[in-house]
Amino acid sequence: MIRNILFDLDDTLLDFHMAEKIALKKTLLVEPKEEFLTRYSEINLAQWRMLEQGKLTRSQVKLRRYQILFDEIGVDCSAEQATEYYENLLCLGHYFIEGAEETLKVLSKDYCLFIASNGTAKVQRSRIESAGIWKYLSGLFISQEIGYDKPSIGFFNYCFAHIHGFCKAETTIVGDSLTSDIKGGNIAEITTVWYNPKGSNNNSDVKPHFEIRHLLELECLFKTI
Repeated sequence: MIRNILFDLDDTLLDFHMAEKIALKKTLLVEPKEEFLTRYSEINLAQWRMLEQGKLTRSQVKLRRYQILFDEIGVDCSAEQATEYYENLLCLGHYFIEGAEETLKVLSKDYCLFIASNGTAKVQRSRIESAGIWKYLSGLFISQEIGYDKPSIGFFNYCFAHIHGFCKAETTIVGDSLTSDIKGGNIAEITTVWYNPKGSNNNSDVKPHFEIRHLLELECLFKTI
């Protein structure tokens, strides 16, 4: 029986790609070509993957994504200034993934809900506040504050130590990232639920226990586990 649910935040509950696109447009101070926005997202994802693998620090991720993009498009800008301005913009507002708010409202009646995020603490806390979802949460775990990143077992051990009456058999993680959420959950030996709204093929060796296309599926799923 599931009692504790760890939710990833970006692109699981809140639409990070939408927030990212709007913030990047304002950061570049021009209307960038769509391919620039797409390329930035690719570069950004690659840097976070390297963070998960322990190849980069968080500070390096935040700077490298701009340095690489600016070098590719031939723009002479400060990666440091772009990072600061971009993060301030990301703090503003929120965009819910379809069904996210309703899912949190429903599940919070019967389960203890937690956010487990690799994002920047200032940005994530601001977005959670803007979204008005604190009232549904029993706790918040952010890697920058913990000192470990998903999928590290250190991240999950910290979470487990701060969940009252914790039991692995009663705990699950829901997230969109196979390499972060699902791999980490598997390492930590808890139930994993892959949120895969586009029905992407999983050709990796990371296998979730369950897979959903819509967040509203979770209520019925957890009643069967």
